[in-house]
Amino acid sequence: MKNKMKQIIFIAAISFFMTACHDDLDQDPIDPDSFTEQDVFANTAEAKSALAKLYASLTLTGQQGPAGQPDISEIDEGFSQYTRMLFNLNELTTDHAVVGWGDPGLPDLHGLYWSAGNDFTGAMYLRLAQEVSFTNAFIKNASALPGEESQSFIAEARFLRAFAYYNLIDLYANVPLVTQITTDLPSQSSRTELFDFVESELLEIQDLLLDANEYGRVDKVAAWALLSKLYLNAEVWTGTPRYTDCVIYSENVMNSSYILNTTDANGNGSAYDELFLADNDTNGAQNEFIFALNFDGIQSQTYGGSTFLVHAATGGSMDPLSLGINGGWGGYRTTKALVEKFETGEIDLVSLNSSLGGTLSDWGLVGDATENAWDGPDMEMYETATNQFKLYAQLTDGLFKFRFNEDWGVNYGDDSNDGTLEAGGANIEVTAGTYLVTFDLDNLTYDLTEVVAEGDKRGMFYTDGQSLEIGSIPPFNQGYAVTKFKNIDSNGNQGSDSGGDFVDTDLPIIRLAEIYLNYAEANLRGGGGSIATAVDKINELRMRAYSGASGNISSGDLTLDFILDERSRELYWEGQRRTDLIRYNYFTTNTYLWPFKGNQANGSSVSSFRNIFPIPTNTISTNPNLIQNEGY
Repeated sequence: MKNKMKQIIFIAAISFFMTACHDDLDQDPIDPDSFTEQDVFANTAEAKSALAKLYASLTLTGQQGPAGQPDISEIDEGFSQYTRMLFNLNELTTDHAVVGWGDPGLPDLHGLYWSAGNDFTGAMYLRLAQEVSFTNAFIKNASALPGEESQSFIAEARFLRAFAYYNLIDLYANVPLVTQITTDLPSQSSRTELFDFVESELLEIQDLLLDANEYGRVDKVAAWALLSKLYLNAEVWTGTPRYTDCVIYSENVMNSSYILNTTDANGNGSAYDELFLADNDTNGAQNEFIFALNFDGIQSQTYGGSTFLVHAATGGSMDPLSLGINGGWGGYRTTKALVEKFETGEIDLVSLNSSLGGTLSDWGLVGDATENAWDGPDMEMYETATNQFKLYAQLTDGLFKFRFNEDWGVNYGDDSNDGTLEAGGANIEVTAGTYLVTFDLDNLTYDLTEVVAEGDKRGMFYTDGQSLEIGSIPPFNQGYAVTKFKNIDSNGNQGSDSGGDFVDTDLPIIRLAEIYLNYAEANLRGGGGSIATAVDKINELRMRAYSGASGNISSGDLTLDFILDERSRELYWEGQRRTDLIRYNYFTTNTYLWPFKGNQANGSSVSSFRNIFPIPTNTISTNPNLIQNEGY
């Protein structure tokens, strides 16, 4: 299904003639009734290609592969792709990323000092305006087609229009609401009016969307998921909390057929990284993706999307081939504020030994593999039952024996290296590691079980030659590199583009894990639901992250700040962070600082008007009905 959809998107991108530049939400295709030189709305089968253009508008950048005939002019075409701009506006502006490139307007984003003429904030406005324009034209044309399938197509187009407005509400707050083809200059709508429109659209289309759709297209659950996101932010956007509604629609999603990916397809001990590999449409990750944008190194080439995320985060001493690409662009890294949110999995021997129960005995470990070598004192073991002894111990490469009361008159070793002990037997060889050592005196047997530190495997960073601290942003070696996204599949094979230029990895826009976090946050904010369910869902995420229950929490650990940090750990570099920080009132204030926030090395607060971006200057100048956002 993924390949089929990608081929349709590819055909749509190169065959439909659309106006190259939309300067505002009041501008539409030159001839909105003619998507191509022939009538692609002659029947439902042809209309599906036009529908694909609506998805392609969020994935690709123009009519001619990675570059050429762009949909949006006046900015480098590669920069103008939707998810690349979403990253720059919602991740680069936060503690999740810095960039060393000096393109005009780009450093301004992380420094939080952009102007109304910023190319990147302006291009995102145009991209979303274009999506609104395309969806309006599709809805008008497809309305004449008979049959249930055409109605489901229209419902998908309405979802994508609602999604575009969800982004516009978040990023720009007050924009024109345009739902029909018109040449009139529209008036500005308030954030609340736009919120009400998106809500009503999603409620109306939820039963018009298919219960399940082909991969890459939205279904009924996607409408519920977007409502969950909308209601979570309602208090910020409208002044009215809607956390109860967030809980309700999050529950709808959690009770659907989507499931959290727990398949460790590449066998590396974690099922999280599969979400961001080149075969994430088939390796199990697809079952978690509620709304994903499809990318393919051959069929849908772009310098945005996952191609951008993999190449731009690669530099320094990193091996591009290990990531499935031919070279790095040496641009984006992260700050220590993100890195330090991940537990490294250090082993606490004191806590582990305390958990054994029992009492310290006269039996112990002695040898050059132990902490006190052959001279002792011995590492005393805990008697956990009669003649049963255990100890968590850090051992080095070397030899050891079991000894009673530090007296060589009573000691045991292993002559045959078979786990059976003999009085005065041979020294036992061990390699360096942390072990649970057990000793059964009744049966004269022992066991060594290595204890592996199970830290949070979601933190995927390249550190060789990279400093954690950032003294100056431009050098790539300052700040850890992020290796979350890769162009290799679960078997270690490179993506479909053998040249290594373009990446296959699909990008999840909404996935089930986010809805778990929405539910937990809305519950804590008074939206109802069950705290036990919230803890269970968070622990599902953490069990995947830790490859077991070592990272599990209890209800006492579940606070709003914990959830914010967990969102950071689970969703970093997925286009969510700025929105989350604003909801917590941390984005512009001094309550939470990170390196180079406010263009200061140690971070500083900025004016609150930067919680939203400016309407582009040229848009304001061409439409006298619009009022610029405060502060710009």
